[in-house]
Amino acid sequence: MALLPVVAIGLSMGAGCKQKAQPSPDVWAVVNGQEIRRDDVDKYYRTRVNPEGQEPSQEEALSLKLNVLDELINNEILLERAKKLNLEASDGEVEDKFTEMKSPYTEDEFQRQLKDRGVSVDDLKRDLRRQLSITKLLNREVVAKISITDQDVLDTYNLNKAQFNVVEPRYRISEIVVTPRKEPQIRNLKNDDATNEVEAERKVKMLEDKLNSGADFAQLAMDYSEDMNSSAMGGDLGYVPESALNQSDATLKKIVLGMKPGQVSPPLPIQSKEGPRIVILKLISRESPGQRSISDQQVQQTIRDTLRSHKEQLLRAAYLTIARDDARVTNYLAQQVIEAAGKLPDAAKTDFPAKSSGH
Repeated sequence: MALLPVVAIGLSMGAGCKQKAQPSPDVWAVVNGQEIRRDDVDKYYRTRVNPEGQEPSQEEALSLKLNVLDELINNEILLERAKKLNLEASDGEVEDKFTEMKSPYTEDEFQRQLKDRGVSVDDLKRDLRRQLSITKLLNREVVAKISITDQDVLDTYNLNKAQFNVVEPRYRISEIVVTPRKEPQIRNLKNDDATNEVEAERKVKMLEDKLNSGADFAQLAMDYSEDMNSSAMGGDLGYVPESALNQSDATLKKIVLGMKPGQVSPPLPIQSKEGPRIVILKLISRESPGQRSISDQQVQQTIRDTLRSHKEQLLRAAYLTIARDDARVTNYLAQQVIEAAGKLPDAAKTDFPAKSSGH
């Protein structure tokens, strides 16, 4: 996300002194002596909930806050490890990332994004430092240790050969989606959301200009696409069988069938069940029916990518478990929930600003 990265976000932590036996009610957790306060959790919580949509129930709000707090605890633990290993992001790395995130916006647009999310420039830079530091830590301690051998690939293919039997023509498609309305959740890296037709048209024009200038389609999808499911994957929808295209918009099907691998479509206005949207498509490849051989480089790469992703998830989970075992953590919010014995503590209450009629 642009303003508040999803994967490893850590909001400003209160300056934790020595852990007290009876902490302030606003201290919701302490990690190795470092306090995480209610304001830290609430600030991130507000990025997870649409204030203009239906308000979550008190139970839902409290459950989400517990999840947010657990993420912040994990981030604090990992950040401390990064510091000990001299992997904390430098001022230069933070400034470079800050400049990259700010570049698509005018100054007014950027300040509006900050205001809408209730964060300051200092908040944002602190979050960036935390995110970059944790990424450097996990890259060294987890990702660098992953190895996929040719034998791993062959064994996986032999066990899953039927999955590589194509029964009908299929098309591997990527998309960038823009909608002329405010989305309840945005998960692109720049947290960019067109909220009306004018903004949508301007955004589509910007994307066209970048694509015509040679920008990478997948990176643009990660940065700007408003589809919450595909943006994180660089817009990749995987392989779409021709029968599925028969159920889609007729114009979209015609465009896909007429495209060549590597080609990018013009912006296409589409009416979906969620409402109008504009999509830009890229045809990555097309496949004819038949059994795919292990000698197919695409088959090998698909297996390798899948195995790497699964191993990374497993190693990350194991690494975090060990890190938490080594940390001193007290979760006071969780204690409040238990002590309330079925009644909701004040922590369940969340106040949103008055709903606005428009942007």
